[in-house]
Amino acid sequence: MTLNSLSLDYLPLAYIPSPTVSQFSIGSLTIHFYALCILAGIIAAVWIGTERWKKLGGNFDQILDITLCAVPAGIIGARIYHIITTPERFFGPTGNWVDMFRIWNGGLGIWGGIAFGALAAWAWCRHKHYPMALLADSIAPGLLVAQAIGRLGNWFNQELYGAPTTLPWGLKLNNVGSAIGQSERCYDGASCPTGTLFHPTFLYELIWNLIGAALIIWLGRKTVRALNAGSQFTMYVMWYTAGRTWIEALRIDFAHEFLGVRINVWVSIAVFVAGAVAFILVQRFGSATASLTERLRTVSEAESMESAGTKRPADEETRSARR
Repeated sequence: MTLNSLSLDYLPLAYIPSPTVSQFSIGSLTIHFYALCILAGIIAAVWIGTERWKKLGGNFDQILDITLCAVPAGIIGARIYHIITTPERFFGPTGNWVDMFRIWNGGLGIWGGIAFGALAAWAWCRHKHYPMALLADSIAPGLLVAQAIGRLGNWFNQELYGAPTTLPWGLKLNNVGSAIGQSERCYDGASCPTGTLFHPTFLYELIWNLIGAALIIWLGRKTVRALNAGSQFTMYVMWYTAGRTWIEALRIDFAHEFLGVRINVWVSIAVFVAGAVAFILVQRFGSATASLTERLRTVSEAESMESAGTKRPADEETRSARR
């Protein structure tokens, strides 16, 4: 069935509606739901990562420091990846370079975010002598949950949906409000009849990611003694990219292609292979979780003693002053 042959006669009675709002204002401040979803995802990832990190001998302050390094780096990297892969949106004939800084309108490439965020986290862990493999395993399921929550931002923006469908969970767009997607129907230039439903690819990825997070937590508990540290992160890489490959193929938003296939599909396949290779290398050359846990506990105890040591002189001076 072609786009032009679709009509309301073929549409099911059930569908997923699109929000009629994508932002709200408090005085002169405009708050976008896309940004709130990203923020909520970050908070969820930090919470999950912290709970898992504590069980390995770490503490919240360590995760907070890592987050303050990794999150800004990840956002910058995600935006840079989006700009590099779609330069015409910012530097083309109809582009505006100022839009590079308007991230609330969408446009964060996960590949750049993971790469830059991981690099920043690695640098901090190396500086503080934290086992990076343990950190990677701790945050793996949290990253999937964060990405799932972040996809809700695409729903509010009415963006990144898939091809037309007659399935009862098809996404119905609307022309109410200021969501950017209302002007981006049928990205390929074809004419879609009013009321056409689209594959809710944001929902597919949301569900896929939540299932992956649950599987990683379950497998992590079952295989903690059999697999080396870092294995759960490679599972995250393989699970996410496996899902992103087929979900990306459903999308109809503009994207550069190579050999008739979207660039992000090729990237997903390449990263999946890299994740599989990394899984094998981790088993061969990696360290056991138990040994790295002991190292982390030692570092954490040393930090606690150092922190306590710096506070004693101040406490003694306070008691002396009171005397």
